[in-house]
Amino acid sequence: MIGLWDTTGNEVVKALAAERRSAGGVASGMALTLIVVVDEKRVRDAEAAATIAAAAHPCRLLVVVRSDLERDRSRLDAEIVVGGRLGPCEAVVMRMYGRLALHAESVVMPLLVPDVPVVTWWHGEPPMEIATDFLGVVADRRITDSAQAADPIEALRQRARDYAPGDTDLAWTRITPWRAVVAGAFDTTEAQLTEAAVVAPPSDPTAALMRGWLRSRLGIKPRWERTREFPRMREVQLRCANSDELTLTRDDNVAIFRRTGQEDRILPLVRRPLGDELAEELRRLGPDQVYAEALGAFAGLTTLDRRPAQRVHVWKDPATAERAEAGVTAHTSTSAQP
Repeated sequence: MIGLWDTTGNEVVKALAAERRSAGGVASGMALTLIVVVDEKRVRDAEAAATIAAAAHPCRLLVVVRSDLERDRSRLDAEIVVGGRLGPCEAVVMRMYGRLALHAESVVMPLLVPDVPVVTWWHGEPPMEIATDFLGVVADRRITDSAQAADPIEALRQRARDYAPGDTDLAWTRITPWRAVVAGAFDTTEAQLTEAAVVAPPSDPTAALMRGWLRSRLGIKPRWERTREFPRMREVQLRCANSDELTLTRDDNVAIFRRTGQEDRILPLVRRPLGDELAEELRRLGPDQVYAEALGAFAGLTTLDRRPAQRVHVWKDPATAERAEAGVTAHTSTSAQP
């Protein structure tokens, strides 16, 4: 491990090259570059998840910690680990202070592995528009997590408005086991589905995407039976044209599958670690059309998958925006005085 304090991007590149030479074969065979954008309080969680994902997908891990944007002086601290505590990958953890945090790409771009896909993951609330973050624009795949937002449902709608092929959200990843069981239920029947309902809390983004997926696949509009008795999606109910009813109910780490005329079945439905969810998304390095259709069906938007895959970077300075907003507020207050 190499620690560099108050350093420069060039020094980070040189130190990584030196560490790769000393590590030898550990540093070969990179399948992708994974950029993780995270704040200080979530760094350990992000590192733990990335370590699990890197075990399945050897990568160069670039962790960008944006700290203290208001600091007068820009500063870069970096930690370089090759084949160490972060698993079989090359890792650079960069803490950026001051205005440098708004220009993270100046340090990150020289560290990208040549000729492999780039994936950016925001472990926290993502930008309102991904085009305003160059680390998202440069990526082939962009992973967000609407559950981290203050209003997860509105955040998911924003993901639909801002969607470009290559985007995905971990709320979608979390319903993969649900979708597998529901899809498997129709392997032994040809009956048409006529009704569906999802029992979940009103702020659960997984329930929103489940409804979108059912609507996009089956052409019906599932009901949302809102409940506050459970912290996450509790049940999916389906009714067929022949009056058969199918119900999948989560109970801790198992699901009870009920079907008219059949005995109940107990199926595994484990809530996976964050690292396993991330690893699942790294298996797909192209656009996820099924996710686009489900997201569009939830938000009432069509043909999301036909949007341009490439984004054009839109520069946005949050400090300037905050000052402008404060100025407008002050002007409005002054004008309102008699």
